[in-house]
Amino acid sequence: MTESDLTIVILAAGLGTRMKSAKAKVLHAAGGKTLIEHVVDTALELTQPARVFVVVGHQAGKVRSILETRGVGFIEQTEQKGTGHALMAGREALQGLPGRLVVLYGDCPLISAHTLRRLVQAQAESGSAATLITTLLEDPAGYGRVIEDESGLVRIIVEEKAATSVQRQVKQINSGIYCFSAAEFWANLGRIGTANPAGEYYLTDIVEILSQAGHAVRPMKIADPVEVLGINNRLELAKADALFRRRKAEELMLGGVTIEKPETVSIDGGVRIGMDTIVEPFAQILGATSIGEDCVIGACSIVRDSRLGRGVIVSPFTSIAGSEIDDEGQVGPYARLRMGAHVEAGAHVGNFVELKKTRLGPGSKAMHLAYLGDSDIGRKVNIGAGTITCNFDGVRKHATHIGDGAFVGSNSTIVAPMEIGADSYLAAGSVITHAVPPEALAIGRSRQVNKEGWARKRKKASHP
Repeated sequence: MTESDLTIVILAAGLGTRMKSAKAKVLHAAGGKTLIEHVVDTALELTQPARVFVVVGHQAGKVRSILETRGVGFIEQTEQKGTGHALMAGREALQGLPGRLVVLYGDCPLISAHTLRRLVQAQAESGSAATLITTLLEDPAGYGRVIEDESGLVRIIVEEKAATSVQRQVKQINSGIYCFSAAEFWANLGRIGTANPAGEYYLTDIVEILSQAGHAVRPMKIADPVEVLGINNRLELAKADALFRRRKAEELMLGGVTIEKPETVSIDGGVRIGMDTIVEPFAQILGATSIGEDCVIGACSIVRDSRLGRGVIVSPFTSIAGSEIDDEGQVGPYARLRMGAHVEAGAHVGNFVELKKTRLGPGSKAMHLAYLGDSDIGRKVNIGAGTITCNFDGVRKHATHIGDGAFVGSNSTIVAPMEIGADSYLAAGSVITHAVPPEALAIGRSRQVNKEGWARKRKKASHP
């Protein structure tokens, strides 16, 4: 079987009322991606984007926006009249596609590509009209029961509300994930009716329709029910998120990363971390973050969509977003890097220092209580405690440039736009409003005046 033989349709049109949210269920996130992204990415491991279709309805624009870079197709289900109706809405786009048709659900993110390959292979080898994934549950309450005939073929799927007392004892449940012969599916889809209390077209009815027409429908039992877990509420969402993150932590630890107290750490699925890096408790490493070898990510730090080189130390309680730290850089504790900050090789950022759209050159240091925004800072520059670049004039942001080897004294206020020359000095407590030439000393503060006896006179005036 080739990719061109397989079409995958993902049902994602519902709102998901049990989620108790104004946001469509498939837009909720687990493990660093929305539910629908998980399912689409798994589908793309099996077939080409042109053969993957997402049925959209509620908040269709947002679902399309999230998936637009993946190149998949979309089917609009303007009215949600059941799972069978979702496929009917796509008949025009899908009916002419040959081979096999797999149906997935946008709220079942844990299904693996390996299991889906087994499903497709089982259907292809058996020649059945359909093969569906089933599993056994000790407590099958709430699920449709798979009723087999004496030969082990699926005869019917009975929803719990319609099941007899005997049928409710059946522990084999329907996952809702199918692989059909596309020709047989489209030939019989129109026979699904609405003779049910909800008046909807249920895809499960196709099983009985095919069986009664003399076509084989086979079950494929899987051992791990977790794979077909559907997300219906926040509790189930949290369970899925925890599972994704546990899998990621295990993958990283087997790859040579030390994770201290992994049950406390949150690492998104797309994160990459090099060998011999240590991740301390309660750290969060999120989004498209890449971390090199021999790094330390301190306790309670948050790193999002950032690149860290080799040997980087991030001390506890540091926040890094959309930024870069080159080899041997050190940041924190209690530091903040954001919006394109770049700490170059061997540079140090200390406690309560914030960098925004700022390059801190190789070997430079800003160790205490500073705000450096929209700045370009050269190599081996010392930024004293309390330094602020005043980058905003109330209308526009302005840049500060500090040359190599400059020394910025503590509590300096640099009013941008500003050019500070190489190897220059800014005296502590200065307000710098004019460009500073290379190798100059800039002093921008009032002269100190001591008024002898002033305090004594004030006390006497207050207490005559």
